Amino acid sequence: MLKLSAAIAAAVMFGMPLVAHANNDAELQSIRNEIEQLKQSYEKRIEALEKRLKDAEAKAAQAEASASQAQTAAETASARPASANAFNPAVSVILEGTYQNLSQNPNTFRIGGFIPPQNEGVGERGFSLGDSELNFAANIDPYFKGNLTVSLQADNSVEVEEAWFQTLGLSHGLTAKGGRFFSGIGYLNEIHQHNWDFYNAPLAYQVFLGTGPIGNYSNDGVQLKWIAPTDLFMELGAEAGNGNNFPGNGDQNGVGTWALYDHVGGDIGDSYAYRGGISYLQAWPSNRQYSAFDAAGTPVINSFSGNSRLLIGDFVLKWAPHGNSTSTNFKLQGEYMYRIEKGILDFNSVSTTPVPGPYSSYQSGWYLQGVYQFMPRWRFGLRRDQLSSETVNVGQVQYGILPPQDFPILLGYTPKRSTVMLDYSPSEFSRFRLQYAYDQSRPTGVDDNEWTLQYIFSLGSHGAHTF
Repeated sequence: MLKLSAAIAAAVMFGMPLVAHANNDAELQSIRNEIEQLKQSYEKRIEALEKRLKDAEAKAAQAEASASQAQTAAETASARPASANAFNPAVSVILEGTYQNLSQNPNTFRIGGFIPPQNEGVGERGFSLGDSELNFAANIDPYFKGNLTVSLQADNSVEVEEAWFQTLGLSHGLTAKGGRFFSGIGYLNEIHQHNWDFYNAPLAYQVFLGTGPIGNYSNDGVQLKWIAPTDLFMELGAEAGNGNNFPGNGDQNGVGTWALYDHVGGDIGDSYAYRGGISYLQAWPSNRQYSAFDAAGTPVINSFSGNSRLLIGDFVLKWAPHGNSTSTNFKLQGEYMYRIEKGILDFNSVSTTPVPGPYSSYQSGWYLQGVYQFMPRWRFGLRRDQLSSETVNVGQVQYGILPPQDFPILLGYTPKRSTVMLDYSPSEFSRFRLQYAYDQSRPTGVDDNEWTLQYIFSLGSHGAHTF
């Protein structure tokens, strides 16, 4: 019995290490299996990442090759001679026409109290083509863009309204322009007639700038503008031109007119915006002629030579609820002009014995208008024009050489006009307008009732208009 117990004890002592050894081998194998699984998982993830890297590298190489091909094509194209459509300019057409019922003869229209400009008027009776336009515009290269606007007149004549180039690459807010362009003086002048809120130009524009009923003041020359790098909009401009247009008349060996102007503007809250400015224009007319009648009713040609200085103050205030002008909006706009002219006035200058004498005038004029869009597509507007001939000194009259009746157009007068309009715009490319004006600008004291129906259609690409 003792021997059996000893044998069992010996077996237990020798068997325990064998069991422990077996358990250790199983645990080690489990660890090895987990390591192998982790290794396989990471190898798969690495392979996937390597594949994504290769795909990304291939796409980058393809994009680089495409960019290189595009650059090569552009360089090749620029090296080739320009074809007719190489620059692919934006082309637009403005179709405009009117029907006018005028109670007075438009051919006898004169604005009393002022030396007549070159083309004052009220338009034509009946149906008329109006002032239709053909416009071409494009970037010439990275440094310049160009514009050509041709006006098609009702009498089938063609006039170049604008033909200019403008810089693109000047820094520090500077822009230079050269050619024929609408001057930046005032507010209304830079805006083409088809975008005016009324059919015709204010009386002040006609007598002081010679724009005619539907024109703008322009010159052949150069322009430099600078926009200040400030939150408040501030624009300074300077121009020099040949002075061929009223108040000049050409015949200058060099600069015939120059202008300076300053415009500022900004927002007032989220519903109001404004712009105001002051401008100065100087010209040196030489033998600037105009037709008139003497005391006996005989036609004569008088001429003025000297200097003409014009000061303009302008402002515009716009309202749209929270900046959304789609449904309703309102615009209040006005300009005041004051002109001083001094020089020599020749009476009957084309005769063999003209009568010269000193001349000076201090004259002013203004207009104020408001346009309210009371519902989508519909607008209603009112405008008041008024001029004052103020002080006109004619030497021949002062010295008793000629009677005042020999200068009937220069007798003191206060021309004025009241206008109301209603227009409807089916879209941003079309507009129909009905306008009535009660015109009291004729020196004869005969008032004119002027009814105008106007249509405006815009075809093709057309750039944004100024503020």
